Amino acid sequence: MTRVETTYLQKQINQDQETTTMLTKNTLAVAVGLGLATLSVPAQAAVTFGDTEFTYGGYIKLDFLYTDTPDGELTTGIGRDFYVPSLTPVGGEGESGKFDAHARQSRFFFNSATKLDNGKSITGRIEFDMMATPIGDERITNGYSPEIRHAFISYDGFIFGQTWSNFMDVASLPDSLDFVGNTDGSVFNRQAQVRYTSGSWSVSAENPESTITPFGGGARVVSDDNSIPDLTLKYNFADTWGSVAVAVIAREIAYENMAAGIDDQTNGYGVSISGKYNLSPKDDIRFTVNTGEGIGRYIGLNTSNDAVVAADGTLDAIPVTAYALAYRHMWDDKWRSNFIYSAQSIDNDSALTGGAVTDKTSSIAVNLIYQAASKLMYGVELRHATREVVSGADGDLNRVQFSAMYTF
Repeated sequence: MTRVETTYLQKQINQDQETTTMLTKNTLAVAVGLGLATLSVPAQAAVTFGDTEFTYGGYIKLDFLYTDTPDGELTTGIGRDFYVPSLTPVGGEGESGKFDAHARQSRFFFNSATKLDNGKSITGRIEFDMMATPIGDERITNGYSPEIRHAFISYDGFIFGQTWSNFMDVASLPDSLDFVGNTDGSVFNRQAQVRYTSGSWSVSAENPESTITPFGGGARVVSDDNSIPDLTLKYNFADTWGSVAVAVIAREIAYENMAAGIDDQTNGYGVSISGKYNLSPKDDIRFTVNTGEGIGRYIGLNTSNDAVVAADGTLDAIPVTAYALAYRHMWDDKWRSNFIYSAQSIDNDSALTGGAVTDKTSSIAVNLIYQAASKLMYGVELRHATREVVSGADGDLNRVQFSAMYTF
């Protein structure tokens, strides 16, 4: 995650100074997108029709990836396009390394800002990429369908629509070539919501969804049986030294399967502390610590499920703790590096989940990025990741990634 996502439509602004996700008429204060280069991007030229002003932007990104998994095969899919902790193979025989190339992270967005007859402004944003869409292949055309990343309006302190969860802190994400960067330890989620922001405080009601582990283990069950939204509250404080955010979430986990005799719900909760500390005008440390029960789908790209079905058909929320630390160093005006560590630990009850579910994951990454021009970047990143399941079987992932990106 990089400054390009927080500097669209802003001139010479440091990443993470804007952490609220509110749009004004001429500047975008929403931390959006996952990208690649740390850029300061001038505001886009605006086109006005009547009372509405339109702007657009995005970037084109190429990724070359060489991945080696010595403990099993990492099959073609999103785990080959970017790092997904739960997909690191364990306990098997490795095959030869795999090379992949794609431009699926490329994206574009449109913004609008309208002055209303009541004297207030309403703004909107819609953004697409092709990163995780299932439609497409690599045989002939490499065509992939666009998917909605953000689609929301902002009015009078409210956000209505889909964007980053209020439980997430974009400011803590590292400057990484990978799609997320500190994936094991980070909260990462976009979904429909209603959010209200007043000063440093924000509160939201967000789309619920439950992920369930069957009794004894097995394929993940995704349940949409919730009767109430996920509720979050966040306090964000920013100053010249950096920023810090404290967020809490409370949610219902529900699952109905009458054929299997299951009709139950339980509660989930979580706490997140995250932020960025400026060591100097060019160097910084970014961090996050997240813990709770029943928040598996929010952390590490849903490595852990929210709950497990017990023998009597009731649901037990699964505890998880995750953390990440990243250090960014600017060698000079053109070159920079980032050192990233992230991990998560899941407290599974093996008597309920079986031994095949993930017990813990971690990864360490380092990169070297060359800023050839304000809108052009090249970089290389090395990553080593590990995964262990409850039975004790483990596995590693080693990856070299080269990326190039042009921002417009």
